Amino acid sequence: MNRLKQALADKNRQVGCWLTLESTIATEITAGAGFDWLLLDMEHTGLTLAQIGQHVLAAAGGKAELVVRVPSLDPVLTKNLLDGGVRSLMYPFVQSGEEAQRAVAMTRYPPHGVRGVAGWNRGNGYNRIQDYEARYRQSLCVIAQVESPQALSEIPSIGQVEGLDGIFVGPNDLAAQMGRYGQPRHPEVQAAIRSALADITGTGKAAGILNFDPDQAEEHFAAGFDFVAVASDASMLSRRSDELLARFALSFATGNRL
Repeated sequence: MNRLKQALADKNRQVGCWLTLESTIATEITAGAGFDWLLLDMEHTGLTLAQIGQHVLAAAGGKAELVVRVPSLDPVLTKNLLDGGVRSLMYPFVQSGEEAQRAVAMTRYPPHGVRGVAGWNRGNGYNRIQDYEARYRQSLCVIAQVESPQALSEIPSIGQVEGLDGIFVGPNDLAAQMGRYGQPRHPEVQAAIRSALADITGTGKAAGILNFDPDQAEEHFAAGFDFVAVASDASMLSRRSDELLARFALSFATGNRL
């Protein structure tokens, strides 16, 4: 069972972590920490298909559902990922209901979509799942990411797409698209995010967003977002490193002994 898919359908809050370090060890550690879901990012990293398979295995020991962000609406790459055992996908910069329909269709076999059929692969248990064709859709989780004012205006259409499990707001790209690069907390951007949340909720789909500031992430949950990425492997390593160095720098400066 895909616990993330079920939780989004039930509107249960899901805490996530973004993975960009391209490290299977980081994936293994965060999967074992108890996060509900992990986002493995192919859009802004150099991860290859072969590496994705290693991350799938690294995450298998924890309860977290591994979501892969596909770089684009690519049916071949989608097919490869599904055959490799990935069952939860996020598509960035979805701009319309038509594009959301294309994303879902790439994950489905005919007559429901355009996914090509392969025989023995990790996705179908190396052909050991005898009724795979009959029930594979029950385990697939498909998420559309909206990251521009145009996309936000299309949320009612995107939310009508059957087979789409969630709509995820990308605050940083949205801010840039609004002429507020690096200012996702700007009042105009925040107003757009609130409006997007209301529209997503109105469609009945689960609403997602990211914010690596714990206080602000809690605000998103309180506002009604269903799944939030509250940190990344890179942000946790960077911030903790800075905190440790700042502590020792202060100690040395004041002459204190630890």
